Order: sequence, then C-alpha cells, then structure tokens
Amino acid sequence: MDYIKKEDKLAFISCIEVALMRRGNTNYNFIVAKLASLYNCDVVDCFEHPEYLLTVLKQVYKEDYKSILDDIKLELDKLVGIEEMKAEFFKIMED
Repeated sequence: MDYIKKEDKLAFISCIEVALMRRGNTNYNFIVAKLASLYNCDVVDCFEHPEYLLTVLKQVYKEDYKSILDDIKLELDKLVGIEEMKAEFFKIMED
C-alpha cells in the first residue's frame, strides 16, 4: 500500500474493532490477549500485519472464522475510497 492517510487507517482499524466487539467482550479480549502474547502487538498493528489477526481469528473462532471476516467486510463497506486498502487486507485474510 502506497501512501495511506492516517484518518483512513484509523477508520479501517475502527471498523475491524467494531466487528470484533460485536461478537462479545470475552472473545474480543481473548483476541487482544492472543495478539499480545503471540506477536507482542494490538489490533491496530494488524493493519500492517493482517496475517497476525488471521492466525488469532482461526484460533478463537476455529471453523467459524470466515463469518467474522464477513462481519469485518460489512463494517468496512461503510467506508468509501479505501478499496485498495481493503483488497490488500483481504488478499491475506482470505488465505
């Protein structure tokens, strides 16, 4: 991804967090804890490293992790002008 506006990145990450939080505080906190323990990072760092989030989602949601990806997509669809960012992110997330 070339030059990315800080506001776009923050909006992108916010959409991811909203989608994750909708699944419940317990799972959200579990995801945050796993990201910290496995990769020493937080959800915001998953913008540059979506593979970290993918690994953790597969661990937390098992076979159902694709449904959370659908939730993230729906949330991100509310944003305009970030198609390239979404494409790059989901190229890795839909491994």
